[in-house]
Amino acid sequence: MAGNLFKGRCSSLFDYKTEKYIVAKNKRVGVLYRLIQLSIIGYIIGWVFVSKKGYQETDEAVQSSVITKLKGVSVTNTTESGLLVWGPEDYVIPPQGEAVLFVVTNFLETPNQKLGYCAESPKVLDGRCQDDKDCENGKMVVAGHGVKSGRCLRKDDNSSGTCEIFGWCPTERKFKPQRALLANAENFTIYIKNFIQFPKFQFTKSNVLDTTDESYLKKCQYDAELNPYCPIFRLGDITRRAGYKFQDMATFGASIGIMIQWDCDLDKGYSSCHPQYKFTRLDISVSNKTITVGFNFRHTRYYKNAAGETFRSLFKVYGVRFNIMVHGKVWKICFSGCWMKEIKYSVVALRCFMILVITN
Repeated sequence: MAGNLFKGRCSSLFDYKTEKYIVAKNKRVGVLYRLIQLSIIGYIIGWVFVSKKGYQETDEAVQSSVITKLKGVSVTNTTESGLLVWGPEDYVIPPQGEAVLFVVTNFLETPNQKLGYCAESPKVLDGRCQDDKDCENGKMVVAGHGVKSGRCLRKDDNSSGTCEIFGWCPTERKFKPQRALLANAENFTIYIKNFIQFPKFQFTKSNVLDTTDESYLKKCQYDAELNPYCPIFRLGDITRRAGYKFQDMATFGASIGIMIQWDCDLDKGYSSCHPQYKFTRLDISVSNKTITVGFNFRHTRYYKNAAGETFRSLFKVYGVRFNIMVHGKVWKICFSGCWMKEIKYSVVALRCFMILVITN
């Protein structure tokens, strides 16, 4: 038995096998067969290669680091603050140079506030009163500036008044600014240093020109044609490229997006990979009918007098908020057959479709 099995296997080594074909004399099946063949070829050429670029391997997982630095000086002269010189350490918030930063262009100051008792602002609805019963002692003023003391301060018995509060007095001055105090801020320059890495291809690059000339960054300014690798931008030019005048947004502030796009064909070499910059305003709605245009917030500066009493100055600052966003995609020809799987799946799917059509 074992001998016959061994003999049969040995003899099968010299067998010759061919596939058996059946020719169906059916025009309907033949036309459908050719159409499916053409569909497969069209899918592979049109979709896999032309549209999806299946012959290329891509990486969109960009890893990025952004460092910023501003330069420029401005001078203001107000009744509250007097003559002040503003440097980057004063008008850049936060000062450490991040991808999101705020540049002060205007401000309102309420100086010399001290903890004590004073009247709540009449513009605060919860601070209005007719008598002492409306000012419950120890209750916080909703959207106000302090804690109610229990007294209603009125000019006379026939008028309404505001609750007395314990807080930083006097309360904040409420009025709209008429012009930008740091009007020449449009001439400030921002240095944006961007490092990117695509881990799949271990490709790294910077938006700064590779040069040994130490004076290059001191004298260059960005130009898409002449200086694409000079990452120094004038603030007025940024807003102009976004479609707005800097002076129109300096009074009440704005939010500007700076997009750095890295789309590179690595088959063309390292030197052909350039950053593309786009600028847009982010605080404008499509209808352009909104009360939320602009950007502002409050911060304080504390100090003590000779007697050791604590005072503060309250600043409501307006300015331009810059959001720096980095996106990218790199690609190169794939020589390892990475696109074959997609073609195999498409062929199998189309064959299954043909069988379903024939059987039905």
